[in-house]
Amino acid sequence: MYALVIATLVGTGVVTGLLFAFSNFVLAAIAELPDEHAMFAMQRINERIINPIFLLLFLGTPLACVGTMLTSGSAGAAQSPLVVGAMLYLAGPLGITVLRNVPLNNRLAATPAEDAATAWPEYVRRWQFWNHIRSYIGIAALAFLGFGAVSL
Repeated sequence: MYALVIATLVGTGVVTGLLFAFSNFVLAAIAELPDEHAMFAMQRINERIINPIFLLLFLGTPLACVGTMLTSGSAGAAQSPLVVGAMLYLAGPLGITVLRNVPLNNRLAATPAEDAATAWPEYVRRWQFWNHIRSYIGIAALAFLGFGAVSL
């Protein structure tokens, strides 16, 4: 149980930290570039992020969350925060990514460079909005998981 909760905490922290970095400074720095360069940079990031380490964390953390939820019944007082934290991660960093950010990324990937002046500003606005939301939910998930972990 402890190892599973630690894996859930680490995965949640790393993925949420990545999302927070984009909210805090990465996308802002990219957006300062000319539209066609910014769009190209984000297209490359969206391609390069699909790598074994990211996929292990991004796909492994939801599995750890489900495992934490299923085994937290024996955690006593820690049960509620662990379940809430895991559910928040599944809804925020995972759910919003799959339902909002990935479709935006896919649209951006199909956008020709000559359309950057119109496509990029809209992409940044919408992508960053959802990224902020999933980051905040991830931070809340991490807090609940941490509280549950110290209560074990």
